Amino acid sequence: MTRLVYFAWVRERIGLSEEEVDLPAEVKTVRDLLAWLRTRGEEYETALQFPDAIRVAINQEHAERDDRVQGAREIGLFPPMTGG
Repeated sequence: MTRLVYFAWVRERIGLSEEEVDLPAEVKTVRDLLAWLRTRGEEYETALQFPDAIRVAINQEHAERDDRVQGAREIGLFPPMTGG
């Protein structure tokens, strides 16, 4: 099981702050994860309609789109940070 944690407007649009999921075997990278999540319902599609805008952290470390997700204990999804 992998814990997915949603932050800010991603959390608001999905309607969950976190959930435990069994990632399908075909979900190998961050890019795959974002594509799979969009298939899970209208709220996910709405939250992730611009996947390039979503930032991802695997086990609390920034992740790139091609980074592998197998074995991750926690994956965080959040919008771009603003401010200064």
